[in-house]
Amino acid sequence: MKRAIGPVLLLMLVLFPAAAQASAWEWPLGDRRIDKPFDAPDTTYGPGHRGVDLPGRPGQTVRAVAAGRVTFAGRVAGIATITITHGAERSTYQPVEATVRVGDAVTAGQPIGRLLGGHPSCRRACLNLGRLRGDTYLDPAQLLTAAGAYRLIDPSGPPPEPPDLVGGELPIDGPVTSAFGMRVHPVTGVRKLHDGVDIGASCGTEVPSVGAGTVVRASHHGPYGLQVEVRHRESSTSYSHLSSISVESGQVVGPGTVVGRVGSTGTSTGCHLHFMKIVGGRPVDPLAG
Repeated sequence: MKRAIGPVLLLMLVLFPAAAQASAWEWPLGDRRIDKPFDAPDTTYGPGHRGVDLPGRPGQTVRAVAAGRVTFAGRVAGIATITITHGAERSTYQPVEATVRVGDAVTAGQPIGRLLGGHPSCRRACLNLGRLRGDTYLDPAQLLTAAGAYRLIDPSGPPPEPPDLVGGELPIDGPVTSAFGMRVHPVTGVRKLHDGVDIGASCGTEVPSVGAGTVVRASHHGPYGLQVEVRHRESSTSYSHLSSISVESGQVVGPGTVVGRVGSTGTSTGCHLHFMKIVGGRPVDPLAG
């Protein structure tokens, strides 16, 4: 009897580490950043932030933070959710379209789904990562393998200079309908560099700046249609084919400042945002890290 039980116990220890020896978690998205930290609720149904928000983009691969077994893949309050059990603790992922099924054993770093947009705690697309022990919410950041985007500053000193843009951050939620790179233009039929990414969205959708900077263009610009360009510390970004512009040249904007609304002006086949990132006077892939 003991020989039969031994291998089973060993397998359980591999898949479900003991809660008292909680292992470090891997980051489920490519970037090691936390946009919104954990804020423990005072009561089970009280206010608070039951997890951490990690910035991402729709369609991005979401990976398991640790070895375990999928115990839920469905919707919670209308939000696509995955739960993975790791011994006495569980990790939760929202909003994620699952590519795994209940009962699947997963390893740390294994793809489990694709990130969706529209989580209620996020201004733009993000992954809400949760950690539970029983019915108690715990801070996932305590187990993530490296510090997030936090640093201490002197409260009596000058504010720190904001960082420049990080690759992969898009201004609005929506599918990337045309990536950066060589392509045949859908209107002119000419093969040329597509110098940004096209993001599908409804006309009238608000377009925020992805970072702090100064507006250097807010006007019609040939085939780009209505375009806003914002100069940041080490790069520039532009937002094209807008239906309207909400800022003026020379205006200082912050991250999240609405610069215009999605449209189809210029040489365009329909409502979308053409988003560019320029470094050293040259366009680069906005999705590159």
